[in-house]
Amino acid sequence: MSEDIKQAASRKANKAVFLQTLSAVLWSFFGVRKSKSHSEDMQNLNPVHVIVVGLLAAALFVLGLLALVNYVVGSA
Repeated sequence: MSEDIKQAASRKANKAVFLQTLSAVLWSFFGVRKSKSHSEDMQNLNPVHVIVVGLLAAALFVLGLLALVNYVVGSA
């Protein structure tokens, strides 16, 4: 099993893979994934990249919510 993890973590990224990773993360935030897409993502994506993109997306989401709350409270 450790060979599978090493192989998955050694996958290189390019623009198409980055967009596929971003798409996978955003769909997972929304909570909707097709099993076929999930299987393809497991074969093509680097798990380290998925974690990094997920953390960045979560941070942007939280910062967006904070900005929205500050705007609403400040305009009241």
